[in-house]
Amino acid sequence: MNFLIFLADGLVGIVGAGADNLVGLITGILPNVLILLTMVNSIIQFIGTEKVDAAAKKMTRFRVTRYTIIPFISLFFFTNPMCYTMARFVEEKYKGPTIDATFTMAHPITGIFPHANPGELFVWMGIASGVEALGISTTPLAIRYLLVGFIVCFIRGVVNEIIYNAIASRG
Repeated sequence: MNFLIFLADGLVGIVGAGADNLVGLITGILPNVLILLTMVNSIIQFIGTEKVDAAAKKMTRFRVTRYTIIPFISLFFFTNPMCYTMARFVEEKYKGPTIDATFTMAHPITGIFPHANPGELFVWMGIASGVEALGISTTPLAIRYLLVGFIVCFIRGVVNEIIYNAIASRG
């Protein structure tokens, strides 16, 4: 009997925690994302879609900027999850690789710019706590982490693009 009570209490606790999380999302991140979407779209309309598209096409013309600078700018200015909307400015055949590069940049950027992806800050903090326990500054590690992130983003973007092109050429 005590086991059933324990099980029921645990189930109610899980449902309650899920409900609290949902309320937190609805009152926290959801309004922020909606306002940010509205703001970005308003700025784009104010500047002009044609000008923004032209500037984005210039930035995404080269692989190195498409798979390093675009993900970095996206995460730095728009943070996660709004950063993925930047793919709207990339040609259709580059959207997948660009999103993949942005996913990849989400962790390395957090060491220097924690606002970019606060939901995954625990990864960086876990690494940094070990370094701090040794009495070493985490700044050089954060810079190296970001630089390696740029390299990995570029590699993943290019590989993803090659795979996409191979599959798309099959018709």
